Amino acid sequence: MPPVLETPRLLLRPLELADAEAIQRIFPEWEVVRYLNAIVPWPFPADGALTHIRDHALPAMAQGDEWHWTLRLKSAPETIIGRISLYRGENNHRGFWLAAPYHGQGLMTEAVIAANDYWFDVLGFPLLRAPKAAANVASRRISEKTGMRLVGTEEKDYVSGRLTGELWEITAEEWRVVREGLRHAKLD
Repeated sequence: MPPVLETPRLLLRPLELADAEAIQRIFPEWEVVRYLNAIVPWPFPADGALTHIRDHALPAMAQGDEWHWTLRLKSAPETIIGRISLYRGENNHRGFWLAAPYHGQGLMTEAVIAANDYWFDVLGFPLLRAPKAAANVASRRISEKTGMRLVGTEEKDYVSGRLTGELWEITAEEWRVVREGLRHAKLD
């Protein structure tokens, strides 16, 4: 089980089965899901969060193949506002989503910094790759702000349909060069 991670404004708590009800309430919104991989069922089923957490996320965490956290404001630690995840694999090591009312505040950049630190410094991986829809400008901005570089494009299926996908990456060495400045930067 991964530890609780903290940022200036967020608590990243390890995902647990008890989070399913809150996630089910906030996740199935078009602004949240439209640029996610098409493996996310849409319309989202009434038991989608529970099924995903119980049948996929928690077993993968127990096997040490995935690490999932809920995002919560320190000022309201009982309220889930999003998720961030890390994955073993070839070209998909990190994914995230944030409830729409919290977009544009730099919160996901804070979560990404914490997750990247965990990926490189605790888990010891040499490379982090993050796929995204090219149309997802907010996600692209986070990758740019955190020192990643675009390394490839291809057509992929997303909840919103077939779109150009991008693959972004950063090495552990590159991350170590940029992270101190990021920790002190204004993240909005």
